[in-house]
Amino acid sequence: MKLNYRRTILIGLAFLSITAFWQFYDNEIPRILKYTFNLGETATGAVMAMDNVFALVLLPLFGALSDKSSTKFGKRMPFIIIGTFLSVALFLILMLVAKPSGNVFFFFIVLLLLLVAMGTYRSPAVSLMPDLTPAPLRSSANAVINLMGALGGVFILVMTMLVLDRPENPADTNYTGLVLSLVICMIVSIVVMIFTINENKIKKQIEEEGGLGSLGDQIDDDEKEIQASKGKRLPADVMKSLAFLLISVAFWFMAYNAVTTAFTRYVSEVWGPEGGSYAGALMVATVAAVLSYIPIGILSSKLGRKKVILAGVLLMSFCYLSVSFMVTYSPLLNLFFVLIGVGWAAINVNSYPMVVEMSKAGDIGKYTGTYYTFSMAAQVFTPILSGLLLENISYRTLFPYAFVFSTLAFFTMLMVKHGDSKPEAKKNIIEHFDVDD
Repeated sequence: MKLNYRRTILIGLAFLSITAFWQFYDNEIPRILKYTFNLGETATGAVMAMDNVFALVLLPLFGALSDKSSTKFGKRMPFIIIGTFLSVALFLILMLVAKPSGNVFFFFIVLLLLLVAMGTYRSPAVSLMPDLTPAPLRSSANAVINLMGALGGVFILVMTMLVLDRPENPADTNYTGLVLSLVICMIVSIVVMIFTINENKIKKQIEEEGGLGSLGDQIDDDEKEIQASKGKRLPADVMKSLAFLLISVAFWFMAYNAVTTAFTRYVSEVWGPEGGSYAGALMVATVAAVLSYIPIGILSSKLGRKKVILAGVLLMSFCYLSVSFMVTYSPLLNLFFVLIGVGWAAINVNSYPMVVEMSKAGDIGKYTGTYYTFSMAAQVFTPILSGLLLENISYRTLFPYAFVFSTLAFFTMLMVKHGDSKPEAKKNIIEHFDVDD
């Protein structure tokens, strides 16, 4: 049985368009809030946290609704199609209002509706891959999906450098070219899916081949152990390790998300107008992370997950501290962001598998949900706290803030004593890219 890479890439177009949108959102919406509508840093941080607040409710809700759906277009595709086109329409309205003469109240109403629209189809889009992929091949397929997502983020960063000019007054920024690039990306991605992915037909074909049936002989002894131990409490020592790991997850997300959310404003306020230079730094971090997945996967199999995570956290802490001492923009920034990308990859490749490893004595699904609760809660809280410091103390608090929380993650990670069993050798090199969405 071989993975259908063409079909998996086409399925990944939905995740590509979603990631492209959020790349634009995280980079440009904070600038619009600050420079166009004159919001303070704390208020801007609060607005930027709303998407994560909505995600805590909308992702499981619409994931469950799509599970129960049954249409001639499939279970997931209706959510993906309607959600995408509704999001595009609301996004265009939002950007028409995003100008100094625009109505700020109407802007916020449209923004809220846009966040809801985006939340309606992320879970169905991610769920489409396992729906249409035989169980033994889902690891490789998930790697392809993640790579497609990274491609969407890189696309927006490249277009930012190519088409976006930064005027002396940031409120006068012309977003037309970048907005059209994103809209075309989202529409083309979904139109291609509509004409190439027949959800019901593909599912029926795979079921006939026996790929989506019950686990049966496909599950190994570890999976049988998991199934037999559902509902049982974790041993006290394992629960302690899990708690410290989840705290670590929250800390490193607080550090990383604060930087990615506020970096566009940091460049303008601390180093002065630099055109699209910030996009280059964010892009090299993303590319470095993607290129690091394979060597990090190999290294983790030899050294263990915990050591690689600790090395990644230490590397990111060093970079945060180093950037905090930069008084002007320098190309050296790109080197630090390459190292940040490598460190972030080291964390993402290994942290979720450690949670799964520890949950063998309980319910994997429950602890997976707990993992996302901690990561999303951190992303809700950190823009507000970091924004408070940016507004009331200085923009220069951004990277020291990230350094503090990244360093805290290092010490809490030292307390984790379980979940570090070395992964088995991958059957296919692409499986080293398999990280959580």
